[in-house]
Amino acid sequence: MSELNGFIAPLTPSGKSSLVPNMPWYYSGTLLTVEYLTDPANVRAILPEDIELADEQPGAVAIIWADWQSCSEGGDELLDPIRSQYLEAFVVVRCKKYGVTYSRCVAIWVTKDFAIARGWFQGYPKKLGSVHVTRLFNHGKATPKLEAGAKLGATLAAYDHRLASAVVTLVGPSESNGFVNGHKMLHSRWMPSIVPGAGNSMDQLISMGGVDADLGDPWYGTAELTLGDSQWDELNSILPVTEILGGYYREVGVTFNGGTLIEDRSQNN
Repeated sequence: MSELNGFIAPLTPSGKSSLVPNMPWYYSGTLLTVEYLTDPANVRAILPEDIELADEQPGAVAIIWADWQSCSEGGDELLDPIRSQYLEAFVVVRCKKYGVTYSRCVAIWVTKDFAIARGWFQGYPKKLGSVHVTRLFNHGKATPKLEAGAKLGATLAAYDHRLASAVVTLVGPSESNGFVNGHKMLHSRWMPSIVPGAGNSMDQLISMGGVDADLGDPWYGTAELTLGDSQWDELNSILPVTEILGGYYREVGVTFNGGTLIEDRSQNN
């Protein structure tokens, strides 16, 4: 009998059909970030009961548009770009567990199935969406340049319903790319039991972050942000904007090669 191989289903003897290849995974891309404040009670409501609010600015939120090119060891996906290029928009808050401050993604939409599979493995609550963001190129008139006054737009929709629109106007170089998404991630990995009423077969609290970071110079700017809802997705209703703090742009490169298990409450049902 043949051995079945692959990192994530579907498994086959060769392993080629696996939706996601083995780690490590390499990422290169850009991040357009808008940070804002909401009522801390809104952040509290989206966190599990045993995870605390951050001590400082507990109502701070970041919505980030990422334009990614990614690959596994060997980089074969780069020569078949539909397997390497995707966009995502994700919403991050800060929280605290055992006295440590973390970032936590509470909502995220992506454009490719392999990105969804990787995200569920990592604890990101990924859904399929339509994501667009202005790209910067070095030549021509159909692009802003990385300079003061440049304007970058971004949109997010899901099931044909607009959920977010943003415009960031760059002001100048920055010391950071913001503070909300500046910590290791604290995520929940879970899967309900196939037996009704039997709880979760997998229920893990994990932390994770990238390694081998290769970061471009960050820029800050002013920001405009409009959030929405649909009958299928909640964004404005759960984390409405009370004050916009600003925007950021940065080119980034990072490697993901696993995380750390903090708690395992899984049941073998």
